[in-house]
Amino acid sequence: MVAELLRSLSAPPRLAAHLRAVHDVAVELVDWVRDRYPDLAVDRDCVLFGAATHDVGKTLHPEELVGPGSAHEEAGRDLLLSRGFAPALARFAATHASWDDPAVTIEDLLVSTADKVWKDKRVRDLEDRLVTALAGATGRQPWEEYLALDDLFARLGEDAGHRLAFQSQFPVHA
Repeated sequence: MVAELLRSLSAPPRLAAHLRAVHDVAVELVDWVRDRYPDLAVDRDCVLFGAATHDVGKTLHPEELVGPGSAHEEAGRDLLLSRGFAPALARFAATHASWDDPAVTIEDLLVSTADKVWKDKRVRDLEDRLVTALAGATGRQPWEEYLALDDLFARLGEDAGHRLAFQSQFPVHA
């Protein structure tokens, strides 16, 4: 479904590679959450779709593939909505950089986290939000959740070089 969407949008190869790398990290994150928190309801399919499409708006704002910018966020959500995707799925394109919004869900936090840790980037505010959400959902102490996440992020970070090399093999422009 996502591959066909990216083909129909003539997505640049670098963007497709980036989305794949973030998706692959999201698989590891969401499966880790499922294993560690079996009673926590997390919509795995939503997280994986969000990770695989979070930057789809960069097909409309290709300058943001090589430089800063946030125009792709709302554009991506609107693009997905115009293609018939449900708002619950399209939202990730707009929320992946907005983890400080009080309305974010655990799924939003996981997509945002995957978008950072795929390249071994650590963002304290984002990690704090995820720790708080997990501790609140489980009743465990925040320090316990931080230590567990820190171990996971360190493990994921070990492969960041390979993911960056994979992405850089693809041209920025179609």
